[in-house]
Amino acid sequence: MATRRFIDTNILLYSISRDPGETAKRDRAVALLAADDLALSAQVLQEFYVQATCPGRAHPLPHDTAAGLVRAWARFPVQEISLEIVTAALEIHARYGFAYWDSAIVAAAEAMGCRELLSEDLNHGQRIGKLRIVNPFR
Repeated sequence: MATRRFIDTNILLYSISRDPGETAKRDRAVALLAADDLALSAQVLQEFYVQATCPGRAHPLPHDTAAGLVRAWARFPVQEISLEIVTAALEIHARYGFAYWDSAIVAAAEAMGCRELLSEDLNHGQRIGKLRIVNPFR
């Protein structure tokens, strides 16, 4: 299997942003999502749907649009949520002090054998085992 890059929820959310101040990030996110070497997790897809359809969001997506995007992004390999992922996330949380949900994303990326985790939410350049955090918006 080719080395894959794992994408965090913020990549998906920036790809739908209508905020004029986020134009560069939206364009970068859209370009990233055109790649064929990406992976994500069920958690990332869930988080996207919840955030994208949130009534408090400036431009919430309707259910059908958000659900269609989730189905489209399921073309990438998707790590399911499992007891092993939960257990690994708890260990990562204890060791690195990340929030649980960030730890679960790291655990999913590691379980898929990804070498990079593309995220704006963690420390750019940090290594966790063989996984390197990359902020694609830097």
